[in-house]
Amino acid sequence: MTHDRPSLGILLMLGFCITAPMGDAVAKLLGAHIPLGQLLFVRFAAQVLLLAPLIWATGRIWRMQGRVLRLTFVRTLLHIAGIGAMFTGLKHLPLADAVAIAFVMPFIMLLLGKYVLGEEVGMIRLLACIVGFAGTLLVIQPSFVAVGWHALWPLMVAVIFALFMLVTRQIAKDTDPVGLQAVSGTMACVLLAPVLLLGQIADVPVLALITPNAEQWGLLAAIGLLGTAAHLLMTWSLRYAPAATLASMQYLEIPVAALIGLWIFDELPNGLAAIGILITIAAGLFVILRERQIQLQKAAADKAALLLKDPPLAPEQPAV
Repeated sequence: MTHDRPSLGILLMLGFCITAPMGDAVAKLLGAHIPLGQLLFVRFAAQVLLLAPLIWATGRIWRMQGRVLRLTFVRTLLHIAGIGAMFTGLKHLPLADAVAIAFVMPFIMLLLGKYVLGEEVGMIRLLACIVGFAGTLLVIQPSFVAVGWHALWPLMVAVIFALFMLVTRQIAKDTDPVGLQAVSGTMACVLLAPVLLLGQIADVPVLALITPNAEQWGLLAAIGLLGTAAHLLMTWSLRYAPAATLASMQYLEIPVAALIGLWIFDELPNGLAAIGILITIAAGLFVILRERQIQLQKAAADKAALLLKDPPLAPEQPAV
């Protein structure tokens, strides 16, 4: 069992916030030319090819059983679905808009904590969730006008990855991050291979297979490398710090995505979307600060209760 080390967890999450939008940008470049099924398979196959030699060289433990194996399988299904939804959304939306809409995820995690895990969530935080969701709707509105229902793909990403984060937190301290990613990648390839085969038989366009050119092969390698690195960093961060501690760091993805979108695609959120992004970030940060305040108050109350139960011994008086 690994003890929490919040500073290291925050640093690792910062790396994730830089690497993940870079991978999304590459996926956006490839999405117009490579079918979704092939893109997903290559993404996870690259993950296995990158990590399997590392496991062999370092003798890491990658075998799983029981509860951890079952949760890893669920995590893999969520991973495939989440990445697939994000890649689909990126085909139709500006990079920063897609990432910003997906950031309704912390509010979904808060609601899952209340209604699924039975955690106490006060009215103030629920109101902040409503405000944050309203900000997300401001981002969706211009995108919805432009591309229709495709603007809702990032919302699906938010729901899926909120569940993904909760499952990851359940097993992060009981697994090696490299082994977890290698096993998850292998599971994904085993699941996707027959789906692609059936897609060929049924002639389903999103499951078609094409021969990439040299530039596309390079981008496919990059998406595998960046995606693997990003999720390793995220898994490592959750190994050392609670999700509530790391949530505020994730909002750095939005400005990073905006800068990458401007640089590569000459995209910037319009005025309404920019206002919505700011509202979403502000509401999310408020929820996180409120969460930390509650945790500090709880820790202080627990400490006070412990002192009342076992008061410190008075120092011995010197003999006269």
